[in-house]
Amino acid sequence: MKIDGHPYRTIWLDGDAASVNVIDQTQLPHRFAIRRLRGLDDAVEAIGGMTVRGAPLIGATAAYGLALAMHENPSSAHLDHACARLAATRPTAINLRWALTRLSARIAAAPEQDRRALAYLLAADLCDEDVAINRAIGQAGAAVIAEAWQRLGRARPVQVLTHCNAGWLATVDWGTALAPVYRAHDDGIPVHVFVDETRPRNQGASLTAWELGSHGVPYTLIVDNAGGHLMQQGEVDLCIVGTDRVTADAAVCNKIGTYLKALAARDTGVPFYVGLPSPTIDWATPTGDRVPIEDRGAREVTHLAGWDEQGRITEIRIAPEGTAARNPGFDVTPARLITGFFTERGHIPATPEALAATFGKHRAP
Repeated sequence: MKIDGHPYRTIWLDGDAASVNVIDQTQLPHRFAIRRLRGLDDAVEAIGGMTVRGAPLIGATAAYGLALAMHENPSSAHLDHACARLAATRPTAINLRWALTRLSARIAAAPEQDRRALAYLLAADLCDEDVAINRAIGQAGAAVIAEAWQRLGRARPVQVLTHCNAGWLATVDWGTALAPVYRAHDDGIPVHVFVDETRPRNQGASLTAWELGSHGVPYTLIVDNAGGHLMQQGEVDLCIVGTDRVTADAAVCNKIGTYLKALAARDTGVPFYVGLPSPTIDWATPTGDRVPIEDRGAREVTHLAGWDEQGRITEIRIAPEGTAARNPGFDVTPARLITGFFTERGHIPATPEALAATFGKHRAP
């Protein structure tokens, strides 16, 4: 996508052909900063510290993390060490484990002297594949947005509600939930997005709002608790969210608060869609209740970060000192509340049977 007219991906190989550049998402929307990852330690910290986030981008960063590790030391012991460290950074996003499994098997089978070059090649291929997948998701979802516009008699923009950030910042490019919005906008279909703030890290307010604005898509920021009200008032035509993991029963694990939006959508008759790239399907986990839910710690709940009047990013405490807080990062939405999946192979029902038929897998026992 573009920032001030210049095309960017969220992750790319530096000109030295060794280090890797990423957009530092902890600085957005106040400052656009690029961070260079020079080794395995940097990749581990970038994922764990949420310099990069979003399931597809976490997978891509893990892939380049293995390349950086092989640049340091191509031994099998160091490969195993790198996989273990990267796998421990974020437990919920399945793309992390998928990328590590996919690349490590290929790297381990190669002679040590070939592993560095192979690892970088495999990471680049994975990133290109992610872009192609998300572009196709955009096409599948844009067709549904176009149909909604026709039903509205082309009288007004299609009103989309999204939660958290599942745009191009969460992937290598295009995004998952927002790819249909970008495609529809670029095709000339008027679309407006209601952006949930997405407490506690405010990825909607800081990231989704920033990237929509950068691309010229009209949007309005709302507090997390306003979505159900807007649906009741008939101001939302459809919801589109992303996912960090979809289990074999078609349950969707996504940013905390997604389940509540799905419940409100079901009650008000608003279609609820999920942008689903196939690497995010977890065939080995049979049901959503078996997904490990990451606890991000209390400080994200009790404190807020923002841009002060002196132009500095600062943190303030909003709760009484000593307040205990819970901070589950994700929740699970059952398939019965989901209208459909936008995938790289088209728009499909949110059922285990449709997943298996579309992607050639079978439900885990």
